[in-house]
Amino acid sequence: MFWTRRTWIHVLLFVLTVASTWYYGGPSYSIPVVLILLGHEMGHYLMSQRYGMEATLPFFIPFPLPPFGTLGAIIRMKSAIPSRRALFDVGVVGPLTSLCLSLPAIVVGLSLSTVIPAAQVQEGMERLADPLLFSLLQYAVMGEIGADVDVIIHPVAYAGWVGLFVTALNLLPVGQLDGGHVVYALFGKTSRRIFVITLCVMAYITIFYNPGWFLLLVLISLFGFRHPPPLDDETPLGRKRKFLGAVVFAVFFLSFTPSPFPDLVKEFKPIFSWL
Repeated sequence: MFWTRRTWIHVLLFVLTVASTWYYGGPSYSIPVVLILLGHEMGHYLMSQRYGMEATLPFFIPFPLPPFGTLGAIIRMKSAIPSRRALFDVGVVGPLTSLCLSLPAIVVGLSLSTVIPAAQVQEGMERLADPLLFSLLQYAVMGEIGADVDVIIHPVAYAGWVGLFVTALNLLPVGQLDGGHVVYALFGKTSRRIFVITLCVMAYITIFYNPGWFLLLVLISLFGFRHPPPLDDETPLGRKRKFLGAVVFAVFFLSFTPSPFPDLVKEFKPIFSWL
């Protein structure tokens, strides 16, 4: 049943997350970013229902502080995964949904954004490192941006940027993340090699480029190699799903940026100078 005795917890956390994102960035940011997070997790939930798998409704995590006003949302799988196809479909639908919601938010938000001379950028304003997909959309909407100007993005565009960040983070091919599900569905037990490669790459980025990934690196090290097999671990995915898997990881590379908040890297480096 959709409504249970504990549904009120999910509703309360959702309302608190709307409040925390509203407090952090106002309605123009809160509404699109919550819809992106909701679409991502409901994609997982509804696909789980399609395969007869028991899953919780999304648990939203309010956090009324920078840089997002929330720590995202999660669902918990409460039953075994019946097949590799089910694992793939459940893993892939969330990122694709958040991507489809993020792209129009970016386009609309960029059309509302402001271009100002670089000299007018105020001290303390947060700078973002744009992933390639965001940069391509910015060029399509705003044209060539000169070196002597800067873009003050609208809150709707920032919500879309956050959506790309969430999509890329979830598509990291490790453990119980969506990317880990997709990789295991594609490659089975040999996916462990991809987990190891991902860990090494993230370790390199953390040590030499962006120490802000340190906590994520620790979590990957602790949980990144664990992925329970589905009940049917033999049935192949088929060409369509394999092609979609390639598309999804192309989206990952287009959406991921090693240093999403360059100014924070400058603050982190003295702390992690021993690395």
